[in-house]
Amino acid sequence: MGEEEREYKLTFYLGDNDYCLKKEKTSGNYVRKGSLQQFLSSEEHMCGLHKEAKQVFCEVDRSLLCMLCSSSQEHEAHRHCSIEEAAEESQPGTRAQTNPPRTGIGGTQLFAPGSSFLQHPAKEPELQSSIGETMDMLPRKVDSNILQAFHEELTCLICMNYLIDPVTMGCGHSFCLSCLCVSWEKAESTNCPLCREPAQQTNFKTNILLKNLVSIARKASLREFLSSEEYMCGLHKEAKQVFCEVDSSLLCMLCSSSQEHEAHRHCSIEEAAEESREKLSNQMASLWEKIQEIQRNLNKDGRISDHWMSYVYQHEHITRVAYQALREVLHQEEKQHLKSLEEEGPEMFKHLEERRDEMIEKKISLRAMYEELMDICHKPDVELLQELGDKLTRSERVQLHMPQPLQPQLPARPITGLVDRLNRFRVEISFTNEITNHNIRLFDDMRSLRFMRDSLCASLDPGPSNYYASWGDQVFTSGKHYWELHVDDSWDWAVGVCKESCVRKNGTLIGSQDTLLLLCVKEDNGYTLWTTAPMTRQFIEKPLGRVGVFLDADRGSLSFVDVAKRSLIWAYPHGIFNFPVRPFIDTGHT
Repeated sequence: MGEEEREYKLTFYLGDNDYCLKKEKTSGNYVRKGSLQQFLSSEEHMCGLHKEAKQVFCEVDRSLLCMLCSSSQEHEAHRHCSIEEAAEESQPGTRAQTNPPRTGIGGTQLFAPGSSFLQHPAKEPELQSSIGETMDMLPRKVDSNILQAFHEELTCLICMNYLIDPVTMGCGHSFCLSCLCVSWEKAESTNCPLCREPAQQTNFKTNILLKNLVSIARKASLREFLSSEEYMCGLHKEAKQVFCEVDSSLLCMLCSSSQEHEAHRHCSIEEAAEESREKLSNQMASLWEKIQEIQRNLNKDGRISDHWMSYVYQHEHITRVAYQALREVLHQEEKQHLKSLEEEGPEMFKHLEERRDEMIEKKISLRAMYEELMDICHKPDVELLQELGDKLTRSERVQLHMPQPLQPQLPARPITGLVDRLNRFRVEISFTNEITNHNIRLFDDMRSLRFMRDSLCASLDPGPSNYYASWGDQVFTSGKHYWELHVDDSWDWAVGVCKESCVRKNGTLIGSQDTLLLLCVKEDNGYTLWTTAPMTRQFIEKPLGRVGVFLDADRGSLSFVDVAKRSLIWAYPHGIFNFPVRPFIDTGHT
């Protein structure tokens, strides 16, 4: 029979409860069910008064106690020890054969159902002998074939430590969630780090079964570690099983009830390690969210930096063109305007670079803190408690003062005579042709596009639009025309011109070359301006009140004006269109 076809089963009985550790061929899973410690921590055997596990044996009245009961007035003068030690100190003897014996590994006779060796002294010696022989045989018969495989099942295939917050991918491989996040952070695709199979989802849930098994394995390792002579209490020669939360020291149960420590708050080492690991996990989750936040800010800042200087140069160009019509009287104003642009462009770019450096430095410190916590989280319980120190406080401190990306903006500088000159071409536009096509979703499409750029794993369904959209009655094929639109009470708005056929089509307008629009889109707590054909971010103040639209159909150009500031927002170059156009408006009113 091959190794993979064997079934190993270790069974020992305590009272009427069976506990087993087995390897099954069909499932390939390694399941440990119980231990003496788990049995004693069940609700049935919890202290009714203090709701704590009974881990102490009173040698005077031979009863099981929790640690608080053992230091009470009734029992403080008695001699106590752990249940495991009481069992080890018992002498072998004979017991009444009231029930047929059960047999464990190697034919060892184990407990009969219904027996409890600590509460039945007459049966104690032989029962304890059976337990001792069985537990002595466990490492020899199991370590080499089952325990190693069991340990591997609970090991993260990235960090090669016990799984922390384990998640299982569709391919069946399991990893620490933190390890998987770090592995995918710079990866081009979200594949399994082991078999490279693409992940079917990235929103994983904790594998509770694996998490519980890891907890059991850690407790077993801790008990084995604490039972070594190195960690025995030098004064009482007992195992150190208690953690003092005041001075962060390991104590035996007798030391914990001494005058030096009796006023301190104690708990088991297992509980202290579990609580500390939970705090570490929470801090890691918080740090990771901050890392993702800073990365989103870096992405946003990178896009702004990439286009900022190009935008400034373009604005210099359109400013020069606007002043050409007023060259003789506006020459000095033009020089001052362009000088300001030349100074403000590099200055703001310098600030953008400095802020980007701040965010990169912040990300590095957050990442270093995250890796430090992840490293200590993987340490054995005792090392974890001894090295924890002020790391949680430092983690909280490093998450303060998160740098945010700058929002550069050119001031709206007035151009003398601009609005007066345009008013010579003033026309009145009637918007009576309301567009009922619900597929006109300028602002929802814009927000969806921006949202998806900032998040690899996000999705946004804005639902149906709730805006008023209409095109004007007039169709312009030639001449110069200027009109103004009031947008002060709108949270989103778009003004401009469009080819008549494009508003009759289904689908979005933001990618169409047949629409020349200025859009104001609400984002988070602010607004951003955009122009279409192509989509271009406008780094300039949001106009308040009225927006002017100047159409030169003969040259195929279009300009937008901030009427209140008497400044130019944007001007398309000549020849941008060569087809008849209608005025267009789309607003969302409060």
